[in-house]
Amino acid sequence: MPQKLNAKKPILGPAILNVDKGDEIVGGWITPKIPEVGAYKLLVVKRKSGKFDWAHFIQRDNGNKDRVMRGTLNNIEELESLKEMINKNLGKVYGAHIKLFPADYDMMTLDGKKSPPLIQ
Repeated sequence: MPQKLNAKKPILGPAILNVDKGDEIVGGWITPKIPEVGAYKLLVVKRKSGKFDWAHFIQRDNGNKDRVMRGTLNNIEELESLKEMINKNLGKVYGAHIKLFPADYDMMTLDGKKSPPLIQ
């Protein structure tokens, strides 16, 4: 079951998912910008254990991350189911044209410096 953070208190820092030594970034997905809302994003990291941690959130126009939900998947097949579920719900709320698309993402170290895409 995903853990929902306090939706009334936006996250101001850049870290939504931590990537530790031996972890691998699976990908990032984003919706087109929704006026007066922002963009929904999904980030997924494969852990050393073989499990997949994910975070789904809204990034507001001012950069705040809001309505963060997190969870763990057992395998890559569950990721496809997660994306389908998110897209289905986004389509119900905003219309069929709003869905997740593959996206580039920025990785930073804890001190705010850019990080390479694979931590080894």
